[in-house]
Amino acid sequence: MSHIATITWLTFHEAWRRRMVLLALILGVLFLVIFGVGFTLIVTNLNPRVGVIERRYGFNLLLMAGFYVVHFLTVMLAIFASVDTISGEITSHTIQAIITKPIRRWQVLIGKWLGYAAMIGIYLGLLTGGILAVVALVADYQPPNALAGVVLLWLEALVLLSLSLLAGTRLSTLSNGVLLFMLYGLAFIGAWVEQIGSLLESPAAVNIGIITSLLMPVEALWRRAAYLMQPPVMTAIPTPFSGASPPSTAMVVYALLYAALALGLALRRFGRRDL
Repeated sequence: MSHIATITWLTFHEAWRRRMVLLALILGVLFLVIFGVGFTLIVTNLNPRVGVIERRYGFNLLLMAGFYVVHFLTVMLAIFASVDTISGEITSHTIQAIITKPIRRWQVLIGKWLGYAAMIGIYLGLLTGGILAVVALVADYQPPNALAGVVLLWLEALVLLSLSLLAGTRLSTLSNGVLLFMLYGLAFIGAWVEQIGSLLESPAAVNIGIITSLLMPVEALWRRAAYLMQPPVMTAIPTPFSGASPPSTAMVVYALLYAALALGLALRRFGRRDL
């Protein structure tokens, strides 16, 4: 366990020292400032004749828009931060300086996974906490199931992290990045096809969306998080953040198994790879 803890700390520390992570943090802070100013201006200039229900509907819609940006930033960070953590070190031969010591390969991979998972979790917590704080202070509003929604967004990033480590054991950094972006794009399009198919009552379109969610469950986790963080009155009205067929709890379980399987395969392949 001490070896894993050491690799975890080194990975976490190195990730925060990289300019990419620093840039992501700066962009996140900039987004929070823009969101806070924009949300404050909207609330202070609301027509007094707008009812309480309409106000809360608008507050939640703006909140979900902010969460969607955070969801996208977290996805990008999970991909860019981990895409070369295995393939890059294998190519540069720096991985040999680690595995020649009395540290097993699986300990290196688990330590790296934990380090990036912690870094992504802190980043996600800072951004989501900032959005929730702005909305609470300015509008005295809090969405339902906020913690569950944040956990689902973190799980979304962990799925990508596990898949990135798996692909990195066989592909180059560039190929790994292309693969992850293509799979994410497939999931993104599939989610919209499923929502539109549900509205138009097209079983074929819904089935296409379900298949893409099984191939890459990240967008399904976002939709589940958005569904949980909206009041029932909002989920009944079609918006960019709600649909007629929200993912079930079974999809969350599937995503957990998906991430665990990807990590397990990564451990197996990394352990057998000729370095």
